[in-house]
Amino acid sequence: MKTTIIAGLAALATLAAVPAFAQAPAAPMGPPSVEKTTIGALWANPATKAILEKDVPGIDQYMDQIKDMTLSQVAPMSQGAIDDAKLKAIQADLDKLPK
Repeated sequence: MKTTIIAGLAALATLAAVPAFAQAPAAPMGPPSVEKTTIGALWANPATKAILEKDVPGIDQYMDQIKDMTLSQVAPMSQGAIDDAKLKAIQADLDKLPK
């Protein structure tokens, strides 16, 4: 009986720790980059989202599929919609944002 209670408490303690771990705050984005910042992170920031909407119209319809990738990773799959020149233009727009 005593062992069962201790095992039950241990299980509850483990479950109680899971939500705390899952709710850890996200790391700061740092300077936005077409090479390092995920599209989802860019989309979550109003200033960088506006750049994506301007430079890559229609990107919102693919967000579920590409949100965990960077623009550089998506470029080869974009059928020319995001080429090297477009990546440079997007990065230039990102670089203009206030730090």
